[in-house]
Amino acid sequence: MKIRTVIADDEELARRGLRALSQRCEDLELICECRNGREAVDAIYRHRPDLVFLDVQMPGKTGFDVISAITDIERPHVVFVTAYDKFALRAFEVHALDYLLKPVNEERFDAALARVRVAMAHATDKAMVQRGRVAAALPVATSASTVSAVDRLAIKANGRIVVIRVTDIDWIEADGDYVSVHVGEKTWLMRETIAAVELRLALFGFVRIHRSALVNAERVTELRPRDKGEYTVVLNDGTELKLTRSYRESVERLVGANF
Repeated sequence: MKIRTVIADDEELARRGLRALSQRCEDLELICECRNGREAVDAIYRHRPDLVFLDVQMPGKTGFDVISAITDIERPHVVFVTAYDKFALRAFEVHALDYLLKPVNEERFDAALARVRVAMAHATDKAMVQRGRVAAALPVATSASTVSAVDRLAIKANGRIVVIRVTDIDWIEADGDYVSVHVGEKTWLMRETIAAVELRLALFGFVRIHRSALVNAERVTELRPRDKGEYTVVLNDGTELKLTRSYRESVERLVGANF
């Protein structure tokens, strides 16, 4: 399946770099390049792309203005591209899939594209997952103080931002349009659907075992058979969760269990 892609950046050098990185990928089809925000909005409505590499600061409309202008069609996956990391939290709020700092290198580009592939695969398998609710991200680490899009979540709590390493998360529980993120003895409430969080963490060993539960496969120590092909999943801290039949395949793929 081809990933139909638009590049939107007012700098020719930046567009050229993204174009060169894109041409390395056989499944990425570059259909349009835009020089400003207005062109980006027109291109998205005209071509209905799967993916947009979107600069934050452009003439006419910013990247965030472009996102706000797309209201009556299915929104493409968005990867922000910018020279500044100060827009990271806002990118998180508008549910960007990733956030690349210029100059973009091959490693970070490939990581972002891998997230796009996972998101598209999940959207294909689960039609109820809307693209506009997929993984948000923070900027790639360029210094010890920069939050990484790859291995951390940012959760708003009591007027502050709590940064949690993905590897520290034990499991995640759905609660309507929120999820409870369980980290050791602490639980953090995050405004995100479990389907969106599933997309965000799919590359990092998290699997959906129930319509209301997502688990870090590294925490699983035991699977106890139940009736009707279901299992009790036991985590290393003794937590017991239910694995339903409809989610057995994903667990098999990630933990290598032979049910």
